[in-house]
Amino acid sequence: MSDLREDLSAATRRYRRTESAHEEARKELMEAVLAALRGGVPPTEVERLSPFTAAYIRRTARAEGIPPAAPGPKRVSS
Repeated sequence: MSDLREDLSAATRRYRRTESAHEEARKELMEAVLAALRGGVPPTEVERLSPFTAAYIRRTARAEGIPPAAPGPKRVSS
């Protein structure tokens, strides 16, 4: 059982060592997402290129004052 505790302790130490780097990377990623939206990249493309869901992207965009994208052309079903 002590090996499991040692594994857990080691994993916790690794997590704590990399936590700030991960947070910084997340901030940089969110800045890039918002810049892309402000620059006209469609939300569907932003979703495809990022690890975030469409809902999270929309919610964050609205919180940052970015208006919804114009609707795309309607598809005609055959």
